[in-house]
Amino acid sequence: MKLPAATIAAAFVCGIVLGLHPAAVRHASSANLLLAFLILTALCILAGILLIKFDRVFLSAVSSLLSWGLLGFLGAVIAERPRPLDHISSLLERGSIELKAPLRWHGHLRDEPTRLPWGYGYEVELSGVEFEGTLRQVRGGLRLSFTPRPEESSPLQFHVGDEISVLTEARQPQVFKDEGAFDRRAYLAQENIDLVATLRAPELIERLGIAAPTASMRLAHARRRLRDEIDDLFGPGSQTAGVLRAMLLGDRSFVDRTDAADFQKTGVFHVLVVAGLHVGALAFALYWLGRRLRLSPVWTALLTLLLLSAYVAVVEQRPPVLRAAMMAAIVVLGRFFFRQLDLLNSAAVAALVLLVAKPLALRDSSFQLTFVAIGCIAGLAAPWLENRVQPYVRALRGWRDVTRDGAHEARAAQFRIDLRSLTRWISARLPQRIAPSVEDTLVGGLSLALRVGELLVVTLALQIGMLPLMARDFHRITLSGPLVNLAAVPLTGLIVPLGFLTLASGLLFPALGKLLAATLAWITMLLVHTVQWFADFSNESYRIPGPPVWVIVVFFVSVLLVVGAFRINHPMRRNLLRVSLLAWMASAVVLAIYPFAPQWAPGKLEVSVLDVGQGDSLFVVFPSGKTMLIDGGGAFGGFPGHELNIGIDPGEEAVSPYLWSRGFQKLDVVALTHAHQDHLGGLTAILENFRVGALWIGREVSSPTLAKLEEIARARRIPVEHELRGKYFAWKGVDGAVLWPEPAGEEAAVPAQNNDSLVIQLRYGNREMLLTGDAEEQAEKEILADNVADALHADVLKVGHHGSKNSTSPEFLAAVRPQVGIISAGEDNPYGHPNSELLAATLARFILQ
Repeated sequence: MKLPAATIAAAFVCGIVLGLHPAAVRHASSANLLLAFLILTALCILAGILLIKFDRVFLSAVSSLLSWGLLGFLGAVIAERPRPLDHISSLLERGSIELKAPLRWHGHLRDEPTRLPWGYGYEVELSGVEFEGTLRQVRGGLRLSFTPRPEESSPLQFHVGDEISVLTEARQPQVFKDEGAFDRRAYLAQENIDLVATLRAPELIERLGIAAPTASMRLAHARRRLRDEIDDLFGPGSQTAGVLRAMLLGDRSFVDRTDAADFQKTGVFHVLVVAGLHVGALAFALYWLGRRLRLSPVWTALLTLLLLSAYVAVVEQRPPVLRAAMMAAIVVLGRFFFRQLDLLNSAAVAALVLLVAKPLALRDSSFQLTFVAIGCIAGLAAPWLENRVQPYVRALRGWRDVTRDGAHEARAAQFRIDLRSLTRWISARLPQRIAPSVEDTLVGGLSLALRVGELLVVTLALQIGMLPLMARDFHRITLSGPLVNLAAVPLTGLIVPLGFLTLASGLLFPALGKLLAATLAWITMLLVHTVQWFADFSNESYRIPGPPVWVIVVFFVSVLLVVGAFRINHPMRRNLLRVSLLAWMASAVVLAIYPFAPQWAPGKLEVSVLDVGQGDSLFVVFPSGKTMLIDGGGAFGGFPGHELNIGIDPGEEAVSPYLWSRGFQKLDVVALTHAHQDHLGGLTAILENFRVGALWIGREVSSPTLAKLEEIARARRIPVEHELRGKYFAWKGVDGAVLWPEPAGEEAAVPAQNNDSLVIQLRYGNREMLLTGDAEEQAEKEILADNVADALHADVLKVGHHGSKNSTSPEFLAAVRPQVGIISAGEDNPYGHPNSELLAATLARFILQ
C-alpha cells in the first residue's frame, strides 16, 4: 500500500462523517450504543491481528480500516455530547441564569490585555457569577471590551492569570436568523468565547488575586511584548504595523476593512492569516540557516523544531498554525532520517493526529481548506511538476559538467547538451572576460523562470482545487489569484523571517532593529500596494451563491480520479486522465459561472423581513421576478478616527448570505429609506456583492456615509435615482407609489432624519402593502393630509421606526387599518423598541377587527 496513512485517515474521516449524522447525534447519550460500537471496534482490531497471522493481508487491511472508521464514529459521537451542566450555555438554555441585567462575573484572564483600535480587549475564563444573591459556579469564556476615557491613555493594569470580578451586562454573541447567515455565535464558541460584554467604567472591575507565574503566562507576556515592539518600530495604528501584526502574530484587529477586502478580492487573504505559508516560510528559513552555519543534521533539525515550537507557542496554538507546524515537523524529521516522504502521506498523518485529538475539527472550514490545499499541491501540482519541470530543474545543477549527463534521463541530458551548445555559441560572439558571467546570468534566468513556472502551477492548482470551498464558504471567485500569488508568496517568504529577525533585533539592539524595520516596512508596503493595484481591476473578482452539493461532489470525485491517474501505471491511464480532467474542468466552469436560476414563486408578490438586528431590511420579489431590496441594516459604523475597523456588518453577514442561499446574483433596485446607519450601513456590501440595476434614495441630505454609498454606486455604474412623493411605477401586475418624502427646498442639505424616510405603497390585485421606513408622526400627518383615508388602506403595514412611540399614530393606524403589522427591532435593544403602548394599541385594533 503506497499511501497507508492516507487510507487510514480516509477511513477515520468517513467514521466521523457518519458520527455527525443527525441520527447518530440524537442517540449520542445512549451508553448502550457507545458500548456496542466499542466492542465492535475491539473485535475488528482483533480480527485484523489474527488475519495477518494467517497471511490474509487484504482481509486484515479491510478489518483494520473498518476499526479506524468505527473509532472515528465513536470520536464524533462522544465529541457531540452536550456541554457540562454548569457551562454558561447550558445554564442559559435551561433558564437557570438570565442576562437581562448587569451581573458580577468571576474568573481569571486567559491572556494579556489586547490593544484594539477603540480600546482594549480582555478574555476571561469564567469560574462563577453572582445571580439572585448567590455565587454560582459556571464554566465558559467572556470577551470583555473597554474604551478608555480621553484622559485615560493606558489600559487597566491587569495581566494574564489575574483573578478578577467584573460587573457588566453580558450577552451571547449576536446571531442572525436568516437562511445562510454567518453564525458568529458558533464561530466564537470554537474560540471558547460564549459571552461578550462592554466594561462601562474601570471602577466596575477589580483584581481579586495574582496567580503564580507559569510557562503559558510567560508566553502571553512575550506575545504582548512582540505586539508592542511592532508598534514601537512602525508606529501604533499605522498601516504597516497593522499588516505586520496580522502576518507575524495573527492579530488582524488593526487591518483596515479596505485592505482586508483587497486581499480577499485578489485571492491572497491567506497572507494575513498565520497558517501554512507563514510556518513554511519560517521553517525553510531556519533550516537554511542551520545548513549555512554548517550545523550537523541533528542540530539543524533540533534548531528548526525548537524555534518553530517557540513560534507556535508565541502566536497561540490556533488550529491552522498547529496543522502547518505539524506538517513542517514531519518534513524536517523525514529529512533527518534521510526519508523522501510522500506529501500526501505526511498530510494524512497530521490530519489523523489532529482529528484524533478533536474530531469535530473536520467540519471547520479552515481545516477543510488546509488539507484540500495540501491535497492539491501533493496530488495535482507535484506529480505534474515532477514529470514536466523537475527534470529540467535538476539538469541545471552542474550544467557545465559533461560527466553528469548520464545521471539524468534522456530528455534532461539532451537539455544539458543543448544548453551548453547555446552558451558556447553566445560566448563565441562576446569578449572572453565577460562570457562566463553572461553564461551564468543566462542559466540563472532560466532557473528563475522554471521556479516561477513551478509557483504558477502550484497556485493554479490551489485556486482551481479550492474553488468549491471558496464558493461555498466565501461566495467569491477570484480570477487574478494565481498572478497575485506569484508576487505575494515570495514577498511573504521574505517578510516572515525578516519580521522576526527585526523584532528580535529591536528587543536586543534597538538601533539595528530600526535599521531592519525600514527595509521590512518597504517590503511590506510593496506587498500591500501590489495587492491594491490588482484589486482595482473590479472584473477580476466577483461574488456568487453557494454551489449545489452535487456539483461539489462531481468536482472532488473528478479531482480524486485525476490524482489516481497520475499515480497508476495502467494501459487505461491516459483515457482515465482525459475523462477525469474533462469532468474536473467542466465542474469548475459550472462553479465559476453559477448558471442556476434563483428560487422564487412566479405570479406571487413576496416580501421577506430579514433579521439584521436593530435595523431594517426587506426583500421584495415581484410576480415577474423583479427584485427590490429595501435597506440593508448596519447597526455599527466604526469608531471615531477608525471608521474602517467596522464590527458586525449585516449586509455581509446576513443579507448577502440570505440572497445567495436563494441563488440571487442580481437586484433590480436597492432602495434606501433614509440615511441612518441602521438602514444604510449594510448597503455597501450589497452594492459590492450583487449586480444592482438602480439605487433609489429619497431627498438628498448631509451625510458622509450616504455620499460614500453614492460614490460606490457611480463607480460601479449603478444609476442613483431620487424617488419623491408623487412618483409611480408599475412592474407587471404590481402598482407602486412613493407617498413620501416631499422634494427638498432650496436650503442646503440638512442632516438625515427619520422623517426623510421613503414611504412606498404596493398594490397587487386587491391586496395592498405599506412600507414606511422610520417615518414618524410628522411625516404621517403630511401623508394623511395628502391622501384620502381609503387610499392608505393596507393589508400589511411595516410599522414605522421599529415600533417607536413617535410613529404609527392612532390616526395613521385608523386610516391604514392593517391586518398584519411588521416590526423589525433588535433583541434587548437599548431604545425600548417596540414601544409597549404602541403594541397594546395595535393589538387592540387587530382584536376589534
